[in-house]
Amino acid sequence: MKLQSPLRASLIIAAMMVAATAQSATMSKADHNAAKTSISAQYKADKAACSELKNNAKDVCQVEAKGKQNVALAELQHGYSGKPADQTKLLKARAQADYALAKEKCDDLAGNAKDVCVKEAKAVETKALVDAKTNKDVAEIKTDAAQEKRDADYAVAAEKCDAMAGDAKSNCIAAAKVKFGKT
Repeated sequence: MKLQSPLRASLIIAAMMVAATAQSATMSKADHNAAKTSISAQYKADKAACSELKNNAKDVCQVEAKGKQNVALAELQHGYSGKPADQTKLLKARAQADYALAKEKCDDLAGNAKDVCVKEAKAVETKALVDAKTNKDVAEIKTDAAQEKRDADYAVAAEKCDAMAGDAKSNCIAAAKVKFGKT
């Protein structure tokens, strides 16, 4: 139980660090690398704290430390890039970390209770992974929809330009292309 307080504190520190990183949409590569180094150092400290424990408590501690590291790295990458794909990776990392931890905790049980525990952990992971995939699909749909809207708006603008002649028409079409991202 001595370990709970240091782990909780390190989780809070990691969350604050990642929150600060996520807010900084213009993080430099050097800041990104420094944050990665900090996450790595935190993982080593968390893993070292696990050495005091024995048996499955030690295994649980190590799995928790590794999961925390993976989630922190995924949060950092999403905060750095802001890409929907990185958000999906973050959601998957959380699901996998939660599953690994829950499964490891099941090792303290035996017989049917252990089997049920493992199945419940797998069900939770499956649900979280489906949610991550759904998030990815929704992001792709929104991107496609935005592109279709731009295409439609460009078609209207190009049609308006057709009423013009000469340089005015050329300038109008060029402006429409720039405005709606056509090259």
